[in-house]
Amino acid sequence: MQMSDSREINATPDVVWAAILDPEVLKSCVPGCTEMSGNAADGFEAVVVQKVGPVKATFKGKVTLSDLVEPQSLHLSGEGKGGAAGFAKGGADVRLEPTETGTLLHYDVEAKVGGKLAQLGSRIVDGFAKKMADQFFTNFQEAIEGPLEDAVDDASADGSEEKKGWIKRIVS
Repeated sequence: MQMSDSREINATPDVVWAAILDPEVLKSCVPGCTEMSGNAADGFEAVVVQKVGPVKATFKGKVTLSDLVEPQSLHLSGEGKGGAAGFAKGGADVRLEPTETGTLLHYDVEAKVGGKLAQLGSRIVDGFAKKMADQFFTNFQEAIEGPLEDAVDDASADGSEEKKGWIKRIVS
């Protein structure tokens, strides 16, 4: 399964770069992630609990980063094993492009599954993978910018223009 997309993030490429290398940010962005440890140099280890169709599993896996060109691009590759449910592995090429309002984040993802997960059929698995990727990048954008609903509520309540995400609050 392959997919590509992009998102406009209201932050500089340096802020987006720092966030994508931070294990705490990644943990908060990966749907179902219960544990995340490691660093960008050595890779990250994670535990993710997910339900795909009728199959619920705990995946333990490792993600490594390569081809890092700060703050422009990187390649993520990972593999997770879910016991009897099977395995998932894949990679993503991420590119950051500066824009007038922040950063355009492009991603190209390739994923493969095996075991019981593969028996569910490509339509279910592909739909689930797209949903997971969309949720990850939505969570990632909100970790940097702050939730859109909160920004609108806060701006009307106290007259401020925007509410910063926790990453922007730290680096600003």
